[in-house]
Amino acid sequence: MRFVLPLLLALAAPAGAETVLAARTLRAQTIVTAADLVVKDVTVAGAARSIDEIVGLETRVALYAGRPVRPGDVGPPAIIERNQIVPLVFDRAGLMIRSEGRSLMRASTGDYIRVMNLESRITVSGRVRADGRIYVSD
Repeated sequence: MRFVLPLLLALAAPAGAETVLAARTLRAQTIVTAADLVVKDVTVAGAARSIDEIVGLETRVALYAGRPVRPGDVGPPAIIERNQIVPLVFDRAGLMIRSEGRSLMRASTGDYIRVMNLESRITVSGRVRADGRIYVSD
């Protein structure tokens, strides 16, 4: 009877969850590979639980060795660099205007960015599409 109570208490304790940690220090804007990560049997609130959810993403901030990786620390890789010439598309109610612009920031698919129209020198905002075009009418 003496051994049953400690055994029940041990079984009632919360189980440790796996947490993804940086295996080495990674600079911002680095594409993460499986070799850059390790999984430890510790519980950290808000940290990634699986390497698969982090591999292939780009670091948005520096990740330090041994620190947990949070989903907000990484994101899709940028497809547009700052000062890159990009196609601009305005499409509304059957009217489509195409032009070129200079991106004013780095961005990945789905991000809103500011772009300077090269012909009018006006700054517009638009959403980045997977093909690299900026749609200013979204």
